[in-house]
Amino acid sequence: MRVFRGKFRSAVGAIALATAAAAGPVAAPAAAATPAPIQIYGAWHCSDDACTWATVRDMADFDQKNHWLIDRGDGRPSVNLVVLSFVNPLTLLNGTTNSGNSNGVPIGMNSAVVNYFTSHGIRVMLSLGGITYTDDWNTALAQNPTLLGQKAAALASQLGVGIEIDYEQSSSPNVTGLQAFINAYRAAHPYDASGADPTARLTIDVAAGDRWLITLDQYATANWLTTSNPVLDYANAMVPSKQPSAATAESNWQEHLDGKSNYNPAIPPLAPAKFTGGLYIAEGSQVHPECTNFSSSLQNSTGSWLQNAAPNGAGTSTGLLGYMFWAAERPSTRGVTTAPPNSCEGGVGAGATAYSIPTPMPALRQS
Repeated sequence: MRVFRGKFRSAVGAIALATAAAAGPVAAPAAAATPAPIQIYGAWHCSDDACTWATVRDMADFDQKNHWLIDRGDGRPSVNLVVLSFVNPLTLLNGTTNSGNSNGVPIGMNSAVVNYFTSHGIRVMLSLGGITYTDDWNTALAQNPTLLGQKAAALASQLGVGIEIDYEQSSSPNVTGLQAFINAYRAAHPYDASGADPTARLTIDVAAGDRWLITLDQYATANWLTTSNPVLDYANAMVPSKQPSAATAESNWQEHLDGKSNYNPAIPPLAPAKFTGGLYIAEGSQVHPECTNFSSSLQNSTGSWLQNAAPNGAGTSTGLLGYMFWAAERPSTRGVTTAPPNSCEGGVGAGATAYSIPTPMPALRQS
């Protein structure tokens, strides 16, 4: 049984890597004169079947379980981005049709679900991968990464969505293959700084800090996430193995800002305008304050830090792009769901009001 299909981080792996290349002291970001407005405020979405999206949803039922995403209680959305998670990259490459997929795409990820969100000004992306599909990423990248990129681009065009790369290979990831995938995708959908073309939005997930997914993090930061020659729009610093404290979350994110000069090869600093920070809203049997109680939430207690985080070697503007929440509806087979009575108007939704989250998402800061 799949108990958890999502962005689960191996604490053991992180500790081992930290021991191999110990981090220096964490520097607090300098205060900015004016906090940067939060531009991205989104949720990964797992449907009601632990992220398989293997059934076509009844849209009345879907609305009942997910209405909080499009209405925080006053008719305005709680988020400005939803990332449908996950598409299996190997299934997409092979164009597999079976009980849960049609031509390589989960049958629940259809135009009805996409339109449910986009009709309320919420941007939609599809996440390609997830930790369950790491081996399938490896196989697909070894088999034909260019064709995979072309198929991902065609899927984006078909549904009018962007694509998120969630490749969680911690040991010797195939960055050459991933470069070919990105080249093929960008040949169809060039980088669009304006953000006007939803299919041009191509992002990547990295670890909560710099001490896991090290090779991928180093390559992505150096080659795809620069402000001078951006290839990917931004990265998501994912959730760690469990909900962090405010101090730990900020410390993790600071690692991306600082980079790791003591690694070989070094991880360069990442511009604040090139990543978001991830938090849990539902985790195992718990519904967190991040879902239900903004005043007690991490998006509240870390908000000042996130909006004032200063560049430390990359970029010129202060403030991370925003927050991503893991995960809407049912991210694990035995876990809680964010459907009523656990819907997230009081946490995520109240935060959208507190931070004046723009819907639709504006053009993102580029520096």
